[in-house]
Amino acid sequence: RHKAKAYQLLNSEKGVEKRKQRCHDVEPVFGNIKQNHGFRRFMLRGKEKVAIEWGLLAIAQNVRKKAA
Repeated sequence: RHKAKAYQLLNSEKGVEKRKQRCHDVEPVFGNIKQNHGFRRFMLRGKEKVAIEWGLLAIAQNVRKKAA
C-alpha cells in the first residue's frame, strides 16, 4: 500500500516536476563534495562541531566554484 502511494506520488505531474528539479538543486553539489573532493565522513563528533565542519566544507565548495 505504501509502495503504491509512493509510486503514485512520484509519477504524478507534481512529482515529475519535483524530480526534474532535483538534478538542478543540491544533489550535484553533494556528489561533487563526496566524489571529487573525497569527503566521506565527519571527523568531529557532536552537533555543534559537525555544523562547524559542514560550514567549512560549504565555504571551501563556494570558493572552489568562484575560482573556477
